[in-house]
Amino acid sequence: MKKYLFIISFLLLILPIKAQLPLSEESRISILTSYPSDEEVFTLYGHTAIRILDPAQNIDLVFNYGIFDFHTPNFIYRFAKGETDYMLGVADFQNYFIEYQMRGSKVVEQALNLNQVEKEKLWQALIVNYEPQNRKYRYNFFFDNCSTKPRDLVEKAVEGKINYKENKNKLTFRDLINDCTRNHSWYTFGCDLALGSPTDRITTIREQMFLPLYLVSAFDEATISTPSGESRKLVQSSSVLIEENKDIDKSSPSLFSPLFVSISLFLAVTTLTIIAFKRKKIFRGIDIVLFSIAGIAGLILFFLSFISTHPATNPNWSLIWLHPFHLIGVILFSVKKLNKAAYYYHFINFAALTLLLIGWYIIPQQFNTAFIPLVLTLWMRSGYSVYIIKKIY
Repeated sequence: MKKYLFIISFLLLILPIKAQLPLSEESRISILTSYPSDEEVFTLYGHTAIRILDPAQNIDLVFNYGIFDFHTPNFIYRFAKGETDYMLGVADFQNYFIEYQMRGSKVVEQALNLNQVEKEKLWQALIVNYEPQNRKYRYNFFFDNCSTKPRDLVEKAVEGKINYKENKNKLTFRDLINDCTRNHSWYTFGCDLALGSPTDRITTIREQMFLPLYLVSAFDEATISTPSGESRKLVQSSSVLIEENKDIDKSSPSLFSPLFVSISLFLAVTTLTIIAFKRKKIFRGIDIVLFSIAGIAGLILFFLSFISTHPATNPNWSLIWLHPFHLIGVILFSVKKLNKAAYYYHFINFAALTLLLIGWYIIPQQFNTAFIPLVLTLWMRSGYSVYIIKKIY
């Protein structure tokens, strides 16, 4: 990050001078795609950039819409709220190449089949976007990111229309994300929890381009239809600039996966509940801990669903089993004088979770398998509490 910021600061001095010069006939514009890696969370999806190469003017620059700064004030809160600003950065191609070579990521270059007018139009658009007042943009994971920005610029630059091959796969946004995070079960668990039913909509080929690898595939098969009726391929040639470094360690699934932990929790709570049943006790401490955690998780889901501007977080059917009202329930469980109120709370929760479990595969939202033992744990505790409170108290 520091290296990128240094490069950006340096290029601020030279880019306005270069920007005055039109590209020569020798120039070439290409899409650079770095393949996903397990180095960081934000590298799981890959990355897209635009390369401007003009040997006649000694220009070889990479325009990158994926620059962000963790040190921005309130970065975590703004990211959670969906108000993260990314910006367009520029790096010398050699620096870009060295960085990804050290990272061990595969990098593919697609030279675009653009005429001189189209190349100049795209070049000038990048220059305008790189001006200080235009450099920042409001990041949107699905619809406005480092992969969709280059696509949009290319579409606007061509004289005519880009035709993408018909989408034959039936993948949802969740399918696409989970495929990228398949080696990171806890991250997948968190995404499945935070993202609501809109994520389970079948995507169009254009929507799939929020992921760099799908942009590569779509561009490879795309054609340009000109106003005169002519047609040509969008990509002139493709080449692998950097081969994947096979010596880079790959993350492997951990034994302590969400499913393993959730099943273990369910079995542990079931055992304690059986002991409580034999002793004719409630074991309030179990409910206080479980419902406190569920309530805090519910607060986060409530924030993401109703306060944040993130796409595809609302509606979220997980709010049926994780919601802030559990924190009110914790108060009821903690005071013996409120047993009657606790009874009604557990009764309502038991009924709601029963309906959720019955409609698990009917609800228009795909739930993570690890959710089932967790829902069953809360369902069992509420059902048992209804029984024991009515019988003993």
